[in-house]
Amino acid sequence: MAEMNLGGRTALVTGGSRGIGRGIALALARAGADIAVNYTRDGDAAAATVAEIHALGRRAKAYHASVTDEEACAAMIAGIEADLGPLSILINNAGIASRGRTVADTDPAELERVIATHALGPHRVSRLALPQLRTHKRSDIIVISSVATLSHSANGAPYNMGKAAGEALALTLAKEEMANGIRVNIVAPSLTVSDMGDKLARAITGQDDIHHLDSKFPFGRVSLPEDVAAAVLWFVSDANPYCSGQKLNIDGAGMATFR
Repeated sequence: MAEMNLGGRTALVTGGSRGIGRGIALALARAGADIAVNYTRDGDAAAATVAEIHALGRRAKAYHASVTDEEACAAMIAGIEADLGPLSILINNAGIASRGRTVADTDPAELERVIATHALGPHRVSRLALPQLRTHKRSDIIVISSVATLSHSANGAPYNMGKAAGEALALTLAKEEMANGIRVNIVAPSLTVSDMGDKLARAITGQDDIHHLDSKFPFGRVSLPEDVAAAVLWFVSDANPYCSGQKLNIDGAGMATFR
């Protein structure tokens, strides 16, 4: 059986300093990859994640760039190649939450901001990274989506739309880049312990501690970043030789409808 050994590969994790992104970055590093940790606001968290990766014996560097900024992303992609070598793994994870309002009450600026992050951002970073990704016999792109695209709950149109567009990008890229040896897949978490998960749980329940929901979730707990990272690791490893253009919901068998 093929092993999940990523030795010799370089990965970029957008939004990689905290939460799900951090969990993915650490999992890929444990499997042997060198990691580019992208962040937008929290430089201290990015530095801490890089330090954890270094402690695992892998190379890592933090890169400050919003996925909504073409110039910053182009500089980041070029910098990664110079610092760590050409990318063979891209994890499109960066995301922001919408404010939970109806379509009628949504600020147009919020819609544009959320779509720019969840849809245009992955398109931009993927496009800029493709020249590097195509230089390898095998490369992988993962789009981190959400089970929100299964339920399309009310009061979440910007987020639902952004994640749905990200999935459309992934499925299109899977067809376009197959001949170049690039596998493209989607990982879609349910509510997960993270900064964004905390905000969502607070908005839904009015309580600060997300773990008060543990008893309502499968297996007696809310999903953890490590649960999401495990799926990503399988998708990008040699344990997955043939799967591309697929979506895996990390919802404990049924939490896609949680509100």
